[in-house]
Amino acid sequence: MIARGLLGSLLVALGGLVTGVLPWSSPVATFPLLEPLRSSPEGHTVGLVLTTTGVALLAVAWLGLLADPRSVHLATAAWSLPLLLAPPLFSRDGWSYAAQGVLTHLGLSPYVWTPSIFEGPLREGVDPLWMWSPAPYGPVPLGWGSLVAGLTDDPWLLVVGYRVLALLGLALLAWAVPRLARAAGTDPARAAAVVLASPLTIVHGVGGVHNDLVMAALMAAALAAALDGRWVAGAALAGAAAAVKIPGGAVAIGVALVSLAPLAGLLPRLRRLTSVALLAVAVVVATGIAVGVGIGWVHALGTPGQVRTPLSVTTQLGELVGQVGALRALGLAVALGYAGWVALRGRTGEPAYAVCAVARVTTALVVLSPAVHAWYLFWALPFLATARWSRRGAAHAAAVTAR
Repeated sequence: MIARGLLGSLLVALGGLVTGVLPWSSPVATFPLLEPLRSSPEGHTVGLVLTTTGVALLAVAWLGLLADPRSVHLATAAWSLPLLLAPPLFSRDGWSYAAQGVLTHLGLSPYVWTPSIFEGPLREGVDPLWMWSPAPYGPVPLGWGSLVAGLTDDPWLLVVGYRVLALLGLALLAWAVPRLARAAGTDPARAAAVVLASPLTIVHGVGGVHNDLVMAALMAAALAAALDGRWVAGAALAGAAAAVKIPGGAVAIGVALVSLAPLAGLLPRLRRLTSVALLAVAVVVATGIAVGVGIGWVHALGTPGQVRTPLSVTTQLGELVGQVGALRALGLAVALGYAGWVALRGRTGEPAYAVCAVARVTTALVVLSPAVHAWYLFWALPFLATARWSRRGAAHAAAVTAR
């Protein structure tokens, strides 16, 4: 089972070298065996076959792991390792991260300056769509990128540095997810297998180098800390999650609810919600100051919405009726309204309910977001996998995860 998934991961990495975008001046792009494959339609087909076969093998191995989740940590490590040195998979975001990290290291705010100012390999891998766009990410990934840029200016090694951050996120999830599952009354080993070793996590979280994995890890840790009675630490971690991407702050609702006494009244509820929110915001602001980028990213939060993604329900419905902007805004308003309703009306002092509440809120944010990519499911995955669902709720959760 582990060997099968390892082979699948190796095939995905090899396929990514053929089909993925590489800086054209990179020595890897001109390897004797690789260049003919990358430069011909037949070679591209070979790369697609390798990648598809690899993902299929990973999926089969993961399904076997769900039946016997004792080896989940070993499987996660083994399946992640071949992707450590691969180029960014299934998107070019990793190259953008590399450029934004260098900008931060040079003292140029990625909320003002863009990768377009660079020449050579650092610019070549960046998606033209984002070449002149400010970074929509918070100071945590930018600060990490700046640290790595202090060690190297090679784009490939900068991407590897972000993969190390993804692996740290996996380690944090390995700590937090079993705690969430025990609090919710579900199987910790099965939940860990779902979150840590799923093809979604391996391929998009590690292979795709997406910041959403780190955000989800900090969210899970925030709620786990609150479940242990440390709501101040939970609020701080919620702020750290929001300092990766703004949706990470949604976990603050669960932190506040579980830290209150059962059947808490409106006034203590509002006081706790306010305290958690203020602490989280303070962490976001302090992190921005420490990294040297401030809160300029607030002006760039609409950057991901510049594209129309096929997984966005509101975008697809909007295109059908010719009201994309209106339906996107309506969907976001409904998601935020639902989050507010849970915060003000949700049950307090119940660990299982807090996990389920965060699962529902984050799922609503994913489904109704103006732009949705497959890796956005990380926002909800740790909570969907650990919450106790009714039969009908489990079916709905499975349907959302399958998207």
